[in-house]
Amino acid sequence: MTLTHADALALMHEYTPSDALRKHMYAVEAAMRAYAKKWGEDEEAWGIVGLLHDFDYERWPNPDHNPTEGHPTEGSKILAQRDLPEPLRRAILGHASYTGVPRDTLLAKTLFAVDELCGFLVACALVRPSRSLNDLEVASVKKKLKDKAFARGVNRDEVRQGPEELGVPLDEHIQFVIQALRPVERDLGLGAAS
Repeated sequence: MTLTHADALALMHEYTPSDALRKHMYAVEAAMRAYAKKWGEDEEAWGIVGLLHDFDYERWPNPDHNPTEGHPTEGSKILAQRDLPEPLRRAILGHASYTGVPRDTLLAKTLFAVDELCGFLVACALVRPSRSLNDLEVASVKKKLKDKAFARGVNRDEVRQGPEELGVPLDEHIQFVIQALRPVERDLGLGAAS
């Protein structure tokens, strides 16, 4: 793979002006690296997939969920030009169900499983008095999942579907991702120093 982490970070910053979306991609990168480590996969490659999965979202929004235009298709074309290997690009395409690209690898299933959950966990932490993931519990997250008014933009069906596709119980998945994000919470705008 010729695309380094530094290259991926520069590309993400070039295409993503929004601080909030950048933080989301940092969160997904951390979760992807943690799962790669757990399963003995390539942490660098998985981290880059997490870091770049939404880099084209602001430049080519896709509110109609067109399977061949807009996010993530436009980003995939750029990543192909940058020599990101095809299995990594397919995982990025597959995280958007509307593309029709099957999630047929552990990498693709993991990206789908952590994407919506990362956003939801950050939202959960932001409403806590501590503004931290350090005291966030699985039970609290599950209670918030039932509250349809909370973090309305998070697709609850995908939060549940992701760990099912991975073959991991929802509670275990939530706990794992919370733990994966704790070391980077300050980068996500969380914790005492935020």
